[in-house]
Amino acid sequence: MLAETRPPGVADVDPGSVLLPGHDVPLGRYTTVRRLLPQRPRRMVGAWCFVDHFGPDDVAQRPGMEVPPHPHTGLQTVTWLLDGEILHRDSLGNVQPIRPGQLNVMTSGHGIAHSERSPATHPPVMHGVQLWVALPDPARAGAADFAHHADLPRWRDGDLDVTLLVGELAGERSPAVVHTPLVGAQLELSGTAPTTLPLRPDFEYALLAMSGSAEAAGVGFEPGALLYLGSNRRELTVRGGAGARLLLLGGTPFDEPLVMWWNFVGRSHEEVAAAREDWMAGRRFGVVADDPAPPLPAPALPTTRLKARDRTGGLHG
Repeated sequence: MLAETRPPGVADVDPGSVLLPGHDVPLGRYTTVRRLLPQRPRRMVGAWCFVDHFGPDDVAQRPGMEVPPHPHTGLQTVTWLLDGEILHRDSLGNVQPIRPGQLNVMTSGHGIAHSERSPATHPPVMHGVQLWVALPDPARAGAADFAHHADLPRWRDGDLDVTLLVGELAGERSPAVVHTPLVGAQLELSGTAPTTLPLRPDFEYALLAMSGSAEAAGVGFEPGALLYLGSNRRELTVRGGAGARLLLLGGTPFDEPLVMWWNFVGRSHEEVAAAREDWMAGRRFGVVADDPAPPLPAPALPTTRLKARDRTGGLHG
């Protein structure tokens, strides 16, 4: 059930849904992102626990994305570009450019480090999303991994072009490996006619407008907001202006409480503190391949204990 009151800036929409505004956060020296998850009224959608939308930014005369080596634990990063190019490097030795229409999935397991940079010669516009997926036990304690997918399922349904990033949708399945029931798909509108997508009632869903305006479940929304749709839906009707691009996220509710701090996803204050200590001591995470920049130092831990929270923001322990 949704709360009867909303924090400032959170809009009431149709029953079971809530429209969440994003807020700007600096990422590296040159990029500002709109953070859509986590937020106080809604921390997760399925196992999706972090959503950043960046651009479209004019980077013709700028370095573009510059994020030096940094660590991750307990999560998968999912990177999807609409415009531009980013070079991924990690401590497994992978050096992989990512371009629009391709997917990078990095699984941190017990620990991995990576950097994300625009190449010296890069396209003039940068636009995309980076998302985190919380790993369940025992995958979060397993080995790190990285996969690049240049060939993803794509199909057209009326005025809607669908690209399936992860999971299953409408009988199609992505090659990307995930560890909980999950879906992520780009929906691109080529006309104004409404299109209805099949959904799973045991999933909870959300829609992000990456470009253009759209309407779903009777609610209009623009880039910079996330429309949380709740669960118990068997279908979703989407419409909007030609050229609008949306991101559909969904999954079964993730009920393991999480401690999320800096770049770590854990289960307790002690676990996150140990990850920070290992990073600062040069243990566990390895060295990012072919990146001479010094690694990012971890910020100091807060003076109070980090508390585990559930998917709606409730405290545990």
